[in-house]
Amino acid sequence: MSGTLHLVAVPIGNPDDLSSRARAALHEVAVVAAEDTRHFATLARHHGIETRAVSYHDHNEETRTRELLARLQAGEDVALVSDAGTPLVSDPGYRLVRAAIEAEITITSLPGASAVTTALAASGLPPHPFRFLGFLPRTSAARRATFAAVTQDAATLIAFEAP
Repeated sequence: MSGTLHLVAVPIGNPDDLSSRARAALHEVAVVAAEDTRHFATLARHHGIETRAVSYHDHNEETRTRELLARLQAGEDVALVSDAGTPLVSDPGYRLVRAAIEAEITITSLPGASAVTTALAASGLPPHPFRFLGFLPRTSAARRATFAAVTQDAATLIAFEAP
């Protein structure tokens, strides 16, 4: 029998915002795939989670997807976490989810913090419709092109800016 892939939302800022379901899942899985294992280690220490974490980022996503899929197919449960918020919003992971779907692996998504909906709720702008642009390009020209492409959009626009 195959394992389960758990997509686990983690706190955006306050580590005590981790849900009880997320905490239980992170305790119970065989391994946690984290974009940055150092970020996860801080959260894990805070909650007494001793589960092993492996890195899962843009530079190892292809190889790590195969490794994690093999573990899932062998019956192990795996959690995927972001550095902050809900996984896959602006970080790697869709390849793992797609591979799990194709392999008919059970996937659960544990809700929690999302910077997108937090920003929308606090904006005072109309929430329907809204459009998420992801991270804005770093160069001025590319940013102008992005904004030019959406100027006719009647939706509230939400974008991330890299620190």
